[in-house]
Amino acid sequence: MDKHIVITIARSYGSGGRTLGKLLAEELGIPCYDRELLKMASEKSGINEALFGKVDEQVKSSPFFRGKRKIYDGEVRLPDDPKYLSDENLFNIQAQVIKELAEKESCIIIGRAADFVLKDYDHVIKLFFYAPREESIKRVMSQNGGTEREIIEKIEKFDKLRYDYCKYHTGREWNDAKNYDFCLNTASMSYEKLIQVVKDYIATSTEE
Repeated sequence: MDKHIVITIARSYGSGGRTLGKLLAEELGIPCYDRELLKMASEKSGINEALFGKVDEQVKSSPFFRGKRKIYDGEVRLPDDPKYLSDENLFNIQAQVIKELAEKESCIIIGRAADFVLKDYDHVIKLFFYAPREESIKRVMSQNGGTEREIIEKIEKFDKLRYDYCKYHTGREWNDAKNYDFCLNTASMSYEKLIQVVKDYIATSTEE
């Protein structure tokens, strides 16, 4: 890809958003970052990767955290700060990694509220992939198996985790279309056609 662009992908569970992100990255010839961000944040900070994993796209579920927000402001605490290992600072360190990637190269970043972290960057395209419940159930069942009841519970669990994570760190509604440049129902066509639709949108968006 000649132009420097960064694509952020938010996705509902079972929409195939992660798969689409990987396929799109291959098609465009650019890297895709998902859980790789946890390792990169760990290497940057010296904090055990497992701690980043514990707060990956989720916030604490204790009553103390319900309804609270710590909206990301870009600040990263120093190692001698008592809150260096806090959920907020772990998010901030990961956000710093996301910003460094966005400044350095064209890439795709999946989840981690990257659309908000990069909201002031001009060369960012923010995508949201979703699918109706019935389609999400079918996709999860084909990939992971399980009963319909188990899959529904999993979908509801992960979508709520992502919603709460977004609300806590950004103050935004995770599934609000206004936060994104382009929202796409992935049940409408094959992966191949979905990739082409997204590529066409990117081409149109980056025309000078």
